[in-house]
This record gives sequence, C-alpha cells and structure tokens, in this order.
Amino acid sequence: MILNEGGNARSLFNESINADLVVVGGGVSGVCCAITAAREGLKVVLVQDRPVLGGNASSEIRLWILGATSHMGNNNRWAREGGLLDELLVENTYRNPEGNPVIFDSILLEKVVKEPNVRLLLNTGVYEVVKEGADRIKAVKGFCSQNQTEYTLSAPLFCDGSGDGVVAFLSGASFRMGAESREEFDEKFAPSAAYGELLGHSLYFYSRDTGKPVEFIPPSFALMDIETIPRYKTFSLQDQGCKLWWLEYGGRLDTVKDTEKIKWELWRIVYGVWNYIKNSGKFPEAANYTLEWVGSIPGKRESRRFEGDYMLIQQDVVEQRYQEDAVSYGGWSIDLHPADGVFSELPGCNQWHSKGIYSIPYRSLYSKNIDNLFLTGRIISASHVAFGSSRVMATSANNAQAVAMAAVLAKEYGLLPRGVLGKIGELQQRLLKAGQFIPGIRNEDSLDLVKGATISASSEFKLSGMPESGELYPMDTGVAQLLPVSPGKLPEIRFHLHAGEKTTVLAHLAVCSRKGSYTPDVILEERVLSLEKGRNCVTLEWETVFPEHQYAFIILRKNETVSAYLSDLRLTGVLSLFQAENKAVSNTGVQTPPENIGVDAFEFWTPKRRPGGQNLAMSFSKPIHAYEAENVGNGVARPYFAPNAWAASLTDASPRILLKWPSKVSLRRIQVVLDTDMDHPMESVLMQHPDRGMPFCVRNYYIYDGRGVLVKAITGNYQTRNIVELEEPLVTDELVIKCEHPSSNVPAAIFEIRCYSQAQPG
Repeated sequence: MILNEGGNARSLFNESINADLVVVGGGVSGVCCAITAAREGLKVVLVQDRPVLGGNASSEIRLWILGATSHMGNNNRWAREGGLLDELLVENTYRNPEGNPVIFDSILLEKVVKEPNVRLLLNTGVYEVVKEGADRIKAVKGFCSQNQTEYTLSAPLFCDGSGDGVVAFLSGASFRMGAESREEFDEKFAPSAAYGELLGHSLYFYSRDTGKPVEFIPPSFALMDIETIPRYKTFSLQDQGCKLWWLEYGGRLDTVKDTEKIKWELWRIVYGVWNYIKNSGKFPEAANYTLEWVGSIPGKRESRRFEGDYMLIQQDVVEQRYQEDAVSYGGWSIDLHPADGVFSELPGCNQWHSKGIYSIPYRSLYSKNIDNLFLTGRIISASHVAFGSSRVMATSANNAQAVAMAAVLAKEYGLLPRGVLGKIGELQQRLLKAGQFIPGIRNEDSLDLVKGATISASSEFKLSGMPESGELYPMDTGVAQLLPVSPGKLPEIRFHLHAGEKTTVLAHLAVCSRKGSYTPDVILEERVLSLEKGRNCVTLEWETVFPEHQYAFIILRKNETVSAYLSDLRLTGVLSLFQAENKAVSNTGVQTPPENIGVDAFEFWTPKRRPGGQNLAMSFSKPIHAYEAENVGNGVARPYFAPNAWAASLTDASPRILLKWPSKVSLRRIQVVLDTDMDHPMESVLMQHPDRGMPFCVRNYYIYDGRGVLVKAITGNYQTRNIVELEEPLVTDELVIKCEHPSSNVPAAIFEIRCYSQAQPG
C-alpha cells in the first residue's frame, strides 16, 4: 500500500453530480432517452460503461438497428419508428449509406455532446445503488476506469437501459429470467413448464479481399472440430458482420455472470469458422481474404427482465390488443432462439410474425416495486415470449423516448413514474409532438394553432393513374397494388398485362381484417382474367362499397408466363407489393405455423427495396382523391388508414399550401413533417442504401407570411421532422409554404404542419 505524507492510504478522485434524470446504459435506448429528455429541459446524466455509444449497434458489436420494419420482410407498412430514433437513422443513411459502424458511432456521439443538458460519462460502470427507504433510489455510484474517478449520481428519477438491468437489480426491483410456463399467461408458444434457458450471445467478424494470397494460422484456442456446428455446410464467404447472427452461444448459462466464459467460447467458434473457410480447401475463393475484424465483446440478447405494473404477453403481440396507455409500438416477429445456439440441431431461430404492429403500454416501462425507476431497452416488463419481439433495438429506442417524456411530465407535476399514468393523454400528445407514432392516437394538441386555421393549396394531387414506364415485371410471384380508398366504390381500373401464351390470371380485391394493418387476409371479390398471347388490356370493376377510408389490395396471383407493366411514378402512401420470400426474417411467402402455438397463418405481401419498388402501371376511370390540403392538420403524420398527406399536382410548377386564420396570430415555432419513406428500414450498419436522401422527401421549401415576405428558406433538407424556431414572433393571419417537387416522378408532399405561439422545448 502506498501512503501519502500523512500516513494514510491515497484515494481516487470523487465527483458528485445532481441531475433531474440519470440514465444508465448508453445503447441506442439510453441515447434516445437522454437526448429526448434533455431537449425537453431536463438535466440528464448518461452513463455508459463502454468507450463508445450504441451498445449492440456500436462498432464494438456491429448489429444493425431494426424494429417493426423487419428488413421490409413483414406486412408492417410505413412502420419505421419515429421521433429521435428516426432522426438518427435518417442522419446515418444520409451521411453513411455504406453502413460503416465507426461513422454511426460518431453520429451518436455528436448528437449527445451537442445537447447542453446532457452530461456524458463514458467508460463508467455503475456498481452500487444508494437507497432512500426500501422502494426508492437516492443515487447510483459508478467508476470510470480511464480517469480513476468515482461518481455519485443523484436524481429524483432513474432510468435503467443497461441491458442487464444493473440499477434495477441492485435496487431490488422484481425481475425474471428464463421462460414462463404456458399456464401462467395462457401463452400457447410458451413451454409447458417454466425453464431457465435463454437466448444466447453472438459475436461477429468481417473479412476483406487484399488482392493477394493471405495465409491464416489459427490460434490454439480455435474450434478445430467444426462439424460440431450443425450448420457448418452452410458457411459462406459472403456472410459477415451481423449476417452471422446465428453464431450464438450461452443460452444454457447465466448470461450475466458467465458473459466472459461465453465470449471465449464465441472466440473459439469465430476463429474456428474462419480457419475452416481459409484452410479446409472448400473455399478457394477465400485465398486472398484476411480476417479484418473480430468483435471483442459479444452482443447480448437476453438476461433479466423486470416487472412493471403490466407484463406484455404473446396475445398482446399476436392479437394486436388495444392498450389504453399505449405510448409505443412493436412489430418485430416473436423471435426466439434455441438455447444451444450454434451447437443446436434446431433452426437458428423461430420467427413468427403478427398481422401488423402492436401497442406497448406505459405500465410496462417502470418498475412495479421501485418507485422512481423507469425501465427501457430489452429489460422492460414482458414475458419471455413477448420479449422475443420487444427486445430489438428500434422498438427499445421507441420505448425509451416514451420513458424520457414521462420523466419530463413527472418533473413538471411532481410525480413518480406510476403517477404519470394519470397524465397518459398528455404524455401521448407530447410524444406525438416530438415525432413519436402511437397507433390510433391523433394530434389533439390545443396549443397547435393549425387547428384553428383554414387550409388550402395551389393544387392537390389527383390519382388518375400511374403511367407505364416500359419496364415489365415477370409474375413469377404474385403482385399487388396497395391503394387508398374512400367511402364508396373503387373507380374502374384499367391496366395492361403481357402474356407469353394464352392463359388466365386470378385477381382479388382484398383488405385486412384488422384496422390499421396491411395483411390482405379478407378477400372481398375475385375475378378471372382471360389473356391472349401478347399485350392485353384489362379492365377491373369492383362492386364492394367501402364504408370508410382504408387501404385495399388489388392482387394479381402468380403466373410465370405473364408480366405486369410498371410505372416510375412514386407517391407518398402508395406501394406495390409482392408475394416473395425474405429468408432473413423467415418469410417464405406464407406463414404456416404449427397448430396450437397461438400464431396466425397468413400471406406475406412485401415491397421491393429501391431502386426497385415501382408501382404497377394502371389508370382509373375517376381520380382517387387522397391528398387534400386539410390532411396536414388531420392529426396523423404518416400513412395509416390513408396517406394522411397533402401532395401537389406534378403539373403545379410552384406548389404552395396556405394556412389562414380568422385573425392575426403570433408564431414562434413551425413544425413540418415530410416523407422520408417510413417503409424503409434504414439498417444502421452493414446494409448499403441506394439513396442518401429519400426520394419522397421535399428537399427545398420556403415559408412566407401573409404579405409575401420570406420568413425562412429551407434547402437541402433530408430529415423527416423540421422545426423552425423564429427569433422574433411572427404576427400574421396567413402562412404560406412553397415547395419544390423532389423530382419529376415524385410530387411534393407534407404529412403535418404545426404552429405554436411560444418557443417550445424539443
């Protein structure tokens, strides 16, 4: 022991910090929670035990961020999570379309350090919780290995987004590990008896072609008996990064305590797999490849789950049950993995999808027995089966944004997390204003001045048809056009098909049995189209009378001798769909689950990724009216039952939307929500994106007052949610927003405009 001059042992540095909210865990969830709360005025400390932010999405692990969009492989249309997570993913796609994880690290760091209300502590592990009575946290203590400083962090509210729930565990919060029995929640996919097996960890690697032969000498700990991995025959040089998600191990161990043991086994596996690829002689194309990168810490899937006032269960996910206190949503499949991971004879995962997205209740986002503790990330209150869906990063981040806003209301009203239930309507409205989407909840903000304005436009897009581009789609899969319909009948539809021989095509008019979802499981009408060899003109007239605004599917069933004509016209809230496989999410065209597991059977109809994804060329006897100017104030800021957007006519060279009030108002803040293609998953790493800015997004627009004076010019925009804060109040009875069309094939569109008389947080 080294003593100082007084003979006492030296101590390390100490610092005490007081905040409104302490967020432990700097993964995507913690980042979204901290920034959202800070933008609303809270003083936040964000504590991360690693040198970078992002958790499983960081360059240390390199898993892509996914959620309800599920690689565009399910029936969840326009389902990408909104708010801050959307801002991050759109920013990353613009700056980093190649999916470089190091660039994504820098974006997360930049977003956090730009917030003056956030104190970021990296390399700081929390190891102690100081209680104030049995049910409340007073402070947490953490130690930074880099500056040898012990931090004492005090706050009235704490949020645990640490993945393993270190704060929740140390505080005594009720938790579970392993699967519940089928009997406990009547979950048919649950095991007949409870067990402790978990989803394991994964560790990835990257390889690179050096242009010359590279020798690989494996380390002595590499797994040499590669045939102990049942999937060894499926190894591919093309699989790297998180496409190697199935390199999984540890589900039969304690996934907290045994993490280092699991990591070493994963290192054995990774180096053994690469040795097999390089040295077995079965991959001659690997001769010039080197092992570029191997993960140093594994990505965790499951450990502790903590109990809230409500536990999300399988039926909530599959049946899309209504939640009165909904603040978020999920849409990933119920995705459970065998405990033996890579050594299992079973498939690497069981992915069972729902017919659409499901709501997540606020009651699942705080501890039931620690009064001032919020839960976010994968540790929220969910059964093991429901956790199989709710655990993914985009869903977790969506939940984190809800927690952050709840913390804001808790401070404003002097409440604890449970008490915010009494303010659930206000919480939902604050979340919508911050860009969150909550199924079934509309903007009812009484402070939004647009609600008192008359809305008009220089033009409105009338969908009279989608002209042929000359390109044909061979119908080796079924094809469909998803169209918005108004009360009444669809107009007569005309289009062309090219047949290689005399044949027939079966056509269906279909809708979804669940409101707001996009699974065509109800066939309303059927037609048999008789085709001659060559080009055929087809007319479809349907008798169905639609009672309300919704989406309908015009389905053309598979016929390999027939091709459909495509159009280059792209429209907000209109999509073509295809009954094609997407093996990345266990989509084989039709979901056919075993009997009695509580999962629905249905068809998958999914879009093509750009540069594909053109609409089917067709024309209508009467235009479909779905893009009225009033849509910008209807309270929904994405396609849902309808496009919910104003779109201008492409022939309008100077499209404008006008807000007019009966008397003058004072404006300080203007919010504009634009179309960044909420159907595109925007995977954060590995995947490459064809567009930096989304083709639907208005890049340039100009705001004028009632006298025609330019208030603000926005150019080069690529973000969804634009906020214009005016230095001085603008007193006017009119506001004009003049847009430029994104391209000659994409009309200018706006989902939502909000106006406020006072400067706003966020």
